[in-house]
Amino acid sequence: MQNPIELTRRRLPDERKGFIHRFQIEGGHKGYITVGIYEDGTPGELFIVMSKGGSTLSGLMDTIAVSVSMLLQHGVPLKLLVKKFANTRFEPFGQTSNLCIPEATSISDYIFRWLGMKFLSLEELTEIGVLTKCHQCEKVIVGENTSYTCIACLSH
Repeated sequence: MQNPIELTRRRLPDERKGFIHRFQIEGGHKGYITVGIYEDGTPGELFIVMSKGGSTLSGLMDTIAVSVSMLLQHGVPLKLLVKKFANTRFEPFGQTSNLCIPEATSISDYIFRWLGMKFLSLEELTEIGVLTKCHQCEKVIVGENTSYTCIACLSH
């Protein structure tokens, strides 16, 4: 029998900085993404609150958030999670309220593309094939510290 793998959990401090992001996907699916960050600026926890609490969708998003938080705290790189979960396709999907992510193929797609734009470099996003196109000219949008700019037409 193999020895069990010992995982080390990197806990967040009791008081930490973070981000709260409101989003909406076609069909009235509204939610909030809350990300708690470590002192070095990397994400360490994720909360997803959907507007219809108690719904199946709300429960699934909560389960995803807890799982992602555990993975991040145990050293799984965000880049790997974004690569795995961005571009997933299932309902609900459609247009969003975010000009930087004008359409999402699922709520998971939206959440992980947003996390990628918020915390990963352009090189990392290019490497894993997760980039967002400008709504004006269809060129790639570059994100840095919540400020997204199209490198072709300078649209925000």
